[in-house]
Amino acid sequence: MQATVRWLEEKRFVGETHDSKHSIVMDGASEGSLGIRPMEMLLLGVGGCSSIDIINMLQKGRQDVIDCRCELKAERVDDVPSTFTKMHLHFVVTGRNIKENQVKRAVELSAEKYCSASITMGRAGVEVTHGYEIIEL
Repeated sequence: MQATVRWLEEKRFVGETHDSKHSIVMDGASEGSLGIRPMEMLLLGVGGCSSIDIINMLQKGRQDVIDCRCELKAERVDDVPSTFTKMHLHFVVTGRNIKENQVKRAVELSAEKYCSASITMGRAGVEVTHGYEIIEL
């Protein structure tokens, strides 16, 4: 995996991936920000990685999922470096006749086996927790 981060102006950068050929603007400015902050990207990366796992497993389990969102909350150290100390991923799965045991198992497998991003955070000392709820239509 390779990527390039290129300075644009002030505290603004563009990150470009070499493999998928996508780009994103990052901004460290507190006022007038035009991009996502790098630590926000880390948090979103954990949520995205785990969400992909959850949807993949539920679809393989033939669950009629209409929507899935991952609500993320994180805490950081107040000093420099302002590293993450805690992350909580709460999955809200909406659909028809969703089996709770399949959602629970998908969340557990993502947390313990498949989600490279959350497992990496956990190995770095971040307390990563997971929860879920199901909304039946």
